[in-house]
Amino acid sequence: MNNQTATEQFFAYGRPVPESARPWLAPHLRSLGTTIFAEMSALALATDSINLGQGFPDTDGPESIREAAVEALRAGKGNQYPPGIGIPELRQAVARHQMRWYNHVVDPDTEVLITAGATEAIAGAILALVDEGDEVIALEPYYDSYAACIAMARGVRVPVTLRAPDFRIDIDALKAAVTPRTTMLLINSPHNPTGMALTDQERQAICDIAIEHDLVVVSDEVYEHLIFDGRSHKPLATMPGMAERTVTISSAGKTFSYTGWKIGWAIAAPELLAAVRTTKQFLTYVSGGPFQYAIAQALDLPDQYYGDFTADLQAKRDLLANGLSELGFGVTIPEGTYFITTDISPLGFSDGLEFCRQLPELAGVVAIPHQVFYDNVNAGKPLVRWAFCKQESVLNAALERLAVLKNR
Repeated sequence: MNNQTATEQFFAYGRPVPESARPWLAPHLRSLGTTIFAEMSALALATDSINLGQGFPDTDGPESIREAAVEALRAGKGNQYPPGIGIPELRQAVARHQMRWYNHVVDPDTEVLITAGATEAIAGAILALVDEGDEVIALEPYYDSYAACIAMARGVRVPVTLRAPDFRIDIDALKAAVTPRTTMLLINSPHNPTGMALTDQERQAICDIAIEHDLVVVSDEVYEHLIFDGRSHKPLATMPGMAERTVTISSAGKTFSYTGWKIGWAIAAPELLAAVRTTKQFLTYVSGGPFQYAIAQALDLPDQYYGDFTADLQAKRDLLANGLSELGFGVTIPEGTYFITTDISPLGFSDGLEFCRQLPELAGVVAIPHQVFYDNVNAGKPLVRWAFCKQESVLNAALERLAVLKNR
């Protein structure tokens, strides 16, 4: 047995394979490596740390929805290939959801596509709509699959940076980022990892730019029901002139706390959705048959479920935010999502990646460094993301462990 710590042993074997050792990977994909979520979650297991890194809840969603999946399995519903576009019951439920919450009329037969989570919907949209050399403007920091999918499409990623501590969109920077090669705006609100939610002014500016330059918009809205302090979400597709150019993406995982089921959807005008469906059919083709029946029921849960769910998450946000602030972190209060962003520099740290790799040994907690979500690494270097979608006892235990940092 050598003298390496558990963390050192993990990173000796868990890091992405160097380019020189993987000559078979296409050159335009060699920068991708292993997702940070896989690395940090494996590190949490290897060190028996509390995982506040990856965004998954540690309790399941409504029991009635789990039983609906069990009933579907036993009834043989979805055990064989479901329709390529998704079962009618779920497509109809998605359409009802859009009408119920946003007064948005959607045709379930021509404007809704069921996918293997939002991640597949994002991949299907980018691969369908981005050609080699096309520029895709994305809000930085961004969910890591955005960079991977743009690379797979051989597109060019153009970041517009959301800067700490408030992470608002610089509208002038967004306008300046558009060139004759720009074909897509990739928007995420509520935003992972910063927790920013679009204001009416920002939403209108995005729409104005998209219409002026005839751009397609892929709008990732998976956190649509995880929005706090009385705010309300408004899909970009409901804005004037946007329905025909917007692919709206969401999923059931975050709203109903069944992230492993991987049931998502894309909504778009028929011609635009047909393009997305062309690529999606060659990714998974179909997935999650029995779970589709359960999520069709979940989307029709009463208003009280959605209200209680959001209130519970907001209370957990406040618990973790207050605790991190008391420990000396610079805390940005998120307007939505599962995540809190902190500045680690008040505690004497300057590099979030180095901090997160040391944290399991220092405190027995795992978090995610922001800088892996940036092209402009320095903008995210002192920032760390923490997931609060955990039981209150787990959050309190994590804060107790993190107290050692205050006394270093």
